[in-house]
Amino acid sequence: MAVTDTPGTPGGPTQAAHPSGSASGDGSAPAIHAIIPAGGAGTRLWPLSRRRRPKFLLDLTGAGRSLLQDTVERLAPLTATTTVVTGVAHIAAVADQLPSIPRDNLLAEPSPRDSMAAIGLAAAVIAHRHGRDAVVGSFAADHTVADRAAFADAVRQAARLAEQGWVVTIGIEATGPSTAFGYIHAGDPTDVPGAPDGRRVLGFTEKPDADTAASYLATGDYRWNAGMFVVRAGVLLDHLAELRPQLAQGIEAIAAVWDAPEREEILAERWPALEKIAIDHAIAEPVAAAGGVATVPVSMGWNDVGGFDALTDLVPPRTQGPATGAGVLDDVDGSDGSTGTGTAGDAAPANPRAEIRALDSDGALIAATSRRTVVLLGVPGTVVVDTPDALLVTTPEHAQDVKGVVDALKAVNEQLHSTTERRSDERSAYVVGRLKKARKEADRAYSALVRKVNALAVVGRVEDYAAFIDYVNTEVAHYRREVIPSRKKKEAPLEADPISAPADSGA
Repeated sequence: MAVTDTPGTPGGPTQAAHPSGSASGDGSAPAIHAIIPAGGAGTRLWPLSRRRRPKFLLDLTGAGRSLLQDTVERLAPLTATTTVVTGVAHIAAVADQLPSIPRDNLLAEPSPRDSMAAIGLAAAVIAHRHGRDAVVGSFAADHTVADRAAFADAVRQAARLAEQGWVVTIGIEATGPSTAFGYIHAGDPTDVPGAPDGRRVLGFTEKPDADTAASYLATGDYRWNAGMFVVRAGVLLDHLAELRPQLAQGIEAIAAVWDAPEREEILAERWPALEKIAIDHAIAEPVAAAGGVATVPVSMGWNDVGGFDALTDLVPPRTQGPATGAGVLDDVDGSDGSTGTGTAGDAAPANPRAEIRALDSDGALIAATSRRTVVLLGVPGTVVVDTPDALLVTTPEHAQDVKGVVDALKAVNEQLHSTTERRSDERSAYVVGRLKKARKEADRAYSALVRKVNALAVVGRVEDYAAFIDYVNTEVAHYRREVIPSRKKKEAPLEADPISAPADSGA
C-alpha cells in the first residue's frame, strides 16, 4: 500500500518539535493531539439519553462530571491540544461543559457522517494547524477508565509506535467472551523502542457469536476493540487518500478553509456528499491486512457505558440512607446545583432531587430525573429509570434490548407523524376547496349587485345612489389593499356608470 511513511521504514518520518505531535528528542513519547468524537444518541440508555441530550453530556457514574468532561480530564496530561467533533445541535452544550478548550477546537458537523468523516476532518484541521507529522489520537467521549495510569502508559506507547508510521489501536484485555465488542487479533511484537507491549495486528473481527468469542479468548491473542486510534495525521490522511480518495478530497477541501471565511460555504457544499463509513472499515481493516496496524494491549478497567448493564457495574450502591444497597443516579444533568457526588452545595438546589427508597432491593439501579418519589420494594437487581415523559423498568440481562424498544417507538412516532401530516394536508385541501367555492358565490352575488345598482342609477336620479356607490367602492378598495393583498391576480375593475358613478368607482 502506497503511503508517505511505512512502519519501520529506515530513517523514519520527519520529526517536529515536541509537543507539536512528534518526538521530544529525549526519548520520551510525544504529546498527542486528542480528537474526541462526541456523537450518537445512546439509545441503549433511553430514556436517560436522548437525541438532544445524549449520554456523553450526562453524569452517568455519579462522579460529578459528564462522560465527556471525564474523557477530557483523563487525556489532559497526555495532550498538546484537544479537539472535539460533535453535532450542530450539541455544540453549545459541549462549549458550556468545556470552557477551557478553545472554541476553535470545537468542530460542529452539520449531520452525522460516521466516525471516519469526523475523525478525518479533525485530523486534517490539526495537520493544517500543526503539521502533518502531528500525532493524533481518537478517543470516544462516552468511555470510562478506572486505571488512568495504565491508560496513560498505553497511549504513550501508542504514540511512539505512531511516530514510526504505524496506525495504532488500544487493545482492551478481555474479561470474558463478550459478544458486544469487536476483537483485535494480535500477532508478533513490533520491537519499537519505548513501546514494549506493541504487537502487530493480524486482523479485526466484528462482534462474534459466543462460541467464537470463547475460542478467541482461549488463544490469548485477542483483545477487545475499543475504537481508540493513535497515528500521525499525515499517515492517516495518506491512507484515506489511497483507500477512499473521494472522501479524502472532500475532507481536505473542508479542512483547508476551516479557519477561513469560506468555511460555511464549503462545508454546506461538501459535507453532505461525504461517504458514511466507520474508521474501522475505511482504514483499520484494510491497513491491517497490509501489515500497517499495531496494537498496545492494556488492562485498565475500561467500560464503554453501552447500556444499563454497564451502569450497574459503574454506579456503586449506597451504604446508608433510604436507598441502601441500590445504585442511584438522581442528577445526571448536574442541574440541582450539587457536586454530583451526593454532597449538597452551600446554595439550595435549583431542582430538588427525587425521593428514592429501596427496600430489599440490593443491586438495583435507580435513575430518576422526574423529581417524583420512587420506591422499590423487594426487587433486587432491577433497573428503574424514571423521567418526566417515560418510565423504564428492566433488568441488566435485558438492558441490551432497550435499543429495540426505542426503534419500535421511533417507528410508531414516525407513522403517527406521517398520519398527522397527511390528515393536516387533507383538512387544508378541504378548507381551500370550500373557500374557493364560497368566493365564487360571493363574486356572483357582487356582480349581480353592481348590475342592479348601475341600472337603478341609470333609470333613476344619480344623486340617490352616489353615496351608496362611493361606500361600496371604498370598501372594495380597502379589502383589495389590506385584506387580500397576497392574491396573485387581481380582479378586473367593475364597470362604472358612465353617467352617474365617479370615474374610479367600482359600482
